[in-house]
Amino acid sequence: MNKLYLLSLLWFFGSCEPPQKTTIRPNVLFILVDDLGWKDLSCYGSSFYETPNIDRLANMGFRFSQAYSAHPVCSPTRAAIMAGKHPTRLNITDWIPGQNPKNRKLLGPDDLHALPLEEFTIAEALKKEGYKTFFAGKWHLGNEGFFPEDQGFEINKGGHHRGSPPGGYYSPYKNPKLEDGPEGEHLTDRLTDESLRFISQNQENPFLLFLSYYTVHTPIQAHRDHLPKFQAKKKTLKDTLAIKIKDQGGYTVQNQYSANYASMVYALDKNVGRLIDQLEALELLNNTLIIFTSDNGGLTTLEKEHRTAPTSVLPLRAGKGWVYEGGIRVPLIIKTPKNKIAKVIDLPAVSMDFYPTILEYTSIPSLPKQHRDGISLKPIIEGKTDKTHPLMIWDFPHYHGSGSTPGRALRKGPWKLVYFFEEERYELYQIEQDPKEKIDLANQEEVKLDELKKLLNQWAAEMNAQTPIKNET
Repeated sequence: MNKLYLLSLLWFFGSCEPPQKTTIRPNVLFILVDDLGWKDLSCYGSSFYETPNIDRLANMGFRFSQAYSAHPVCSPTRAAIMAGKHPTRLNITDWIPGQNPKNRKLLGPDDLHALPLEEFTIAEALKKEGYKTFFAGKWHLGNEGFFPEDQGFEINKGGHHRGSPPGGYYSPYKNPKLEDGPEGEHLTDRLTDESLRFISQNQENPFLLFLSYYTVHTPIQAHRDHLPKFQAKKKTLKDTLAIKIKDQGGYTVQNQYSANYASMVYALDKNVGRLIDQLEALELLNNTLIIFTSDNGGLTTLEKEHRTAPTSVLPLRAGKGWVYEGGIRVPLIIKTPKNKIAKVIDLPAVSMDFYPTILEYTSIPSLPKQHRDGISLKPIIEGKTDKTHPLMIWDFPHYHGSGSTPGRALRKGPWKLVYFFEEERYELYQIEQDPKEKIDLANQEEVKLDELKKLLNQWAAEMNAQTPIKNET
C-alpha cells in the first residue's frame, strides 16, 4: 500500500466521522424573591436566619455588596427587570394598583397598571433565539391580557395580577394560574416542584426559567416543617421581641426576631438547594447562568405603631417603600457558566442591568434601544472594568404603607441625594462612609448639594418624570 493511498483512506474515514455535538447555549435560571432584605441571608450577615444553600450559591460565583433594586416597591422593579428600562421611563412608579390616598398633603400621579405589550421583554428576546421560556410565581405586572404568557413565557405557573398569595402559603392557593395541590402542600415547595419538572423536561434545550417566589411577602406564615427549629433558636436571642424606633413617618424594626419569618427564609433556602442539586445531577449546572436577587428592600418599616414589620436590615436605614438604603439595597448573587471562583464585588448594580447581562452571557446580540437603562455586568464580573452607572436614580412619587412620603434619590459615586416632595427637603449623605444615612451633610456640602440637585432635576426633565401635586380638597 503506497503512502498516497494510505493518506487518502485516512482522509476519507476522518471526513466521515460524525459531527461533534454543538455546545448548547447557557441556560438561565433567574430567582427573584419578594421583599427579601439585604441582610436576610447568612452570607450578608444574618445570624438568626440560616441560608446554607444560598451561601453555597454565593461560593460558586459573585456576591454584590452594593446591588440595588430599581425601585423601593415591587411592580416597578419587576417591570425594569423584564424590560431593561427604568421604571420612570416605563411609567410604572408604584406597586399595581398602588395606595393613592386622598387625604394627604399631596396627590400621587397616575401611572400604568400593566407592563405594555410593546416592550420586548427578556423572555421574548430569548424565546426568539430558541430558548424555552418558563415562569413560576409572582407576576404583578398586569391583569388578563398582560400575564407572563402574553410577554414571552411559554409556560406560566402561578403568575397573575395579585402581588401576594391570595390563599396564603398553603393549598388551596386560590390562584387562577395554579392548580391547588394536596392538603398541606406549601406554595414555595410547589413552585420549586414545577420548576424542577420543567428542567427535567428541557435538558436538551437552552431554557430561561424565571422563578419568582411569592415568599417572603406577607402574609408572614410559617413553614410548619421548619418553625420548631427557629422557635428553639429564638430562645437563645438576646432580644426575643421586636425593637422599634420612630423614623419620620414610620416605625422601623431594629432586630431580626421572628421565628415565622426565619422559617420562610429557611424554606426558600431549602428550595434553592433543590434547584442547585438537580442542575448538578443533570450535569447542567456548569452551563447555567444563575441570578438570585430581590425586588426591593426588606419589610422593616410600617406606618402604624400597632403593626410590627417582620425583619430588620440594620445597619441600613428604613426598608421597603423608602428611598433610603434599606428600601433599595438588595442581595444579588450571580453564578456564571463555567465559573470556578467566589468573589465579592463592591461596585453598584441595579435591576435594569440583568437584561443586557443575560444577553451577553447567552451570546445574543444586545438590544440597546430596549435595555437602554441597563449595562451588562459581564465586564465587571470578569474584572475587565470597574466602570458602572455614573448616576443611579430612584423615583417614588407616591405614598406607601411603610410611612414613606413621595420622594426621590440619586447616587453619584460615594454621594447620595434624597428628596422629599412634601417638605421640598433635600438630604445629602456620603454613602460609602455612612451607609446608615445618619449624617446629613446638606448644610455642610453646599457645592455638592447644588451639583446633585441639578443632576436630579435634569434627569426628571429628560425622563418626563411625573410629580405629585398639591391636594386642594
